[in-house]
Amino acid sequence: MEKKLILGKQLLEITLNRLVQELIENHQDFGQSVILGLQPRGIFLAEKIAKKIEEITQKKVLLGYLDVTFYRDDFRRRDTPLQANTTKIDFIIEDKKVILIDDVLFTGRTVRSAMDAMTAFGRPKKVELLTLIDRKYTRDLPIQPNYIGKEVNTIESQRILVEWQAQGFAEDNIWLIEKLKD
Repeated sequence: MEKKLILGKQLLEITLNRLVQELIENHQDFGQSVILGLQPRGIFLAEKIAKKIEEITQKKVLLGYLDVTFYRDDFRRRDTPLQANTTKIDFIIEDKKVILIDDVLFTGRTVRSAMDAMTAFGRPKKVELLTLIDRKYTRDLPIQPNYIGKEVNTIESQRILVEWQAQGFAEDNIWLIEKLKD
């Protein structure tokens, strides 16, 4: 297995700050906007972004966690049962602008599932997607992010590894992992 650093700690911080500035430009004080981090890995990015927005705007940002496990189209096609994560949304999204946040956009199926799952909490006025890494050329569905940290050209044999200090890693890093052929 071969690892290549895509975004190191310093460049990742710059990327996050840019994404936050774009969000503030489009949502101002977040009075009519909410953030939903997609479980399991999108919540770490969503927490970082919400915290940075609050520091800059001095306003509370509504932040929730959305689990899409039982909304996936491959839910019943697996050999082993899926483990569900916690959905934590203690607010109504009716008529709000919702920003879905995930760390990596791959096939688009998780985002499609998230759109189905969030309707249990109301009908949003608008839905946007923020992703830290957009894996180009791997989409199965016509889903595109509104906010992109970095576009990465990948093939099926590669994967993206996002490491957050909040998960116990030494520092925040994003890696491209190439599976070596036998």
